[in-house]
Amino acid sequence: MKQILLVFSVLIILLVSSGCVNKMIGQKITVQNRTGEENTFEDFREITQRKQVTKAIDIVKNADWENTEINMERDADYQFQFPFKNGSEDKIASYLLWISSNGENLEIVTDSDRYVKLTKHDSADLYKILTGEKLIK
Repeated sequence: MKQILLVFSVLIILLVSSGCVNKMIGQKITVQNRTGEENTFEDFREITQRKQVTKAIDIVKNADWENTEINMERDADYQFQFPFKNGSEDKIASYLLWISSNGENLEIVTDSDRYVKLTKHDSADLYKILTGEKLIK
């Protein structure tokens, strides 16, 4: 009887842990940086650490977005994408990112004409996650 209980307990633990692993699959951020003076991007970095991905997504989702058409003076410094769930559908959110001229803030634009200038704190945190470096003033 004890053996059956042990086997059953192990099976339950395996099922629960595999469900958690499946939930984490696909949680990554893909970062690309601009190459040269042209508006072309190359793969730069992929963030897969769950804590960093979650923090970056929270920063982006909780930002004070404006719905407006923005014409930036130069091409974006980076672009990044991450998957998100929209109801029952999985989608990819894509963002263009600029380092502001003062070097203290990040500005982000979506393909649906949404714009945000992040706070200094959020800018520093997001830049560190996306590039692995400190945001230089």
